Amino acid sequence: MTETADVVVIGGGINGTSTAYHLARLGVKRVVVIEREYLASGSTGRCGAGVRQQWGAEMNIRLAKAAIEKFEHLDEELEYEPGIEFNQRGYLLVAYTEKQVLQFRKNVALQQSLGVPSRFVTPREAKEIVPHLNIDTLMGATFCGKDGHINPFKATDAYARAARKLGVDIRLHTEATGIEVSGGTVSFVDTSRGRIETKVVVNTAGPWSREVSLLAGVDVPTYSQRHQILVTEPANQLQGPMVMSFHHSLYCQQTPHGSFVMGIGNPDEPIGHDICHSWQFLEEMAEKACHMLPVLRGLRVVRQWSGSYNMSPDAHPIIGEAPTVRGFFMAIGFSGHGFMLAPITGQILAEMITGRNTVVHVEKLGLDRFTRGELNVEPSVV
Repeated sequence: MTETADVVVIGGGINGTSTAYHLARLGVKRVVVIEREYLASGSTGRCGAGVRQQWGAEMNIRLAKAAIEKFEHLDEELEYEPGIEFNQRGYLLVAYTEKQVLQFRKNVALQQSLGVPSRFVTPREAKEIVPHLNIDTLMGATFCGKDGHINPFKATDAYARAARKLGVDIRLHTEATGIEVSGGTVSFVDTSRGRIETKVVVNTAGPWSREVSLLAGVDVPTYSQRHQILVTEPANQLQGPMVMSFHHSLYCQQTPHGSFVMGIGNPDEPIGHDICHSWQFLEEMAEKACHMLPVLRGLRVVRQWSGSYNMSPDAHPIIGEAPTVRGFFMAIGFSGHGFMLAPITGQILAEMITGRNTVVHVEKLGLDRFTRGELNVEPSVV
């Protein structure tokens, strides 16, 4: 017998669980989340888990500011006793060219106009914030003390537990195999464990966003690329903020227990779902990180891993209902910052689905922006 649901959410990462929680909180009774593996098994569990408001485009700043405000009180809202381990020790973004300095000053002016407490700092001031930073060729930096780092597994677990308390049915090891559309409206979702009748489907499938969209006949311009990360052995506490360099396509942070986590973005990575990792990454990371942060020399690498960035052409997410299929909603193409936007993304989707005004207006992030040619490329992505 075919079962029914008011909403089916495809993808059990933090955006999927956040959306399910917010739907249930707004009174939607029959919410089903389907996840092909386990919670946070995709990009969420493989991300660097940093959260920042220091972006160069207005929409990303607005979303990030609202998300961080929610993260700050998430333990209380979700009654999550283990805690999501939100450490707000800041982000230091470093600039090495005149072009970057000009962009950073422009970014800070926009951020401050939107209520973000960021500031431009000189190389000497940057070294006061991170004493072991090599400033030989540094030309400037920006800093925001409210940025930070969160445990991605605990944050996802917090949303999943809260959603289940509100009656959400989360089904693991269940894959979406088809989406039936009738008269331009979603009608059924076929899964590896049976068929579900529904009028609303939410695509929060991360790296698999394009494949899931195509199940409903919706063509989206997203694609996935590998992103490699490593973690070192623990060391004495040396570094508070995340240090990020767009010049080196690198970020590096020290966790509360002492290990350094760092990653490099490579725009030349082939498109696809390869998440193997390489010795070339280790070599490149060692060279760049030890030059920028010499204190890292001699630290041993404990392990490395890879995950996927689900990219969009303008490095902004696609949030909203598909123009060609009623009831098919998406939160995809975050281009490496889906984790940090999840609290507000889930709320916005739930508000859209239930016909409410959204807490942040995201009309500019609809899929139809690509056909209209209304792209606003985010300049601050690693």
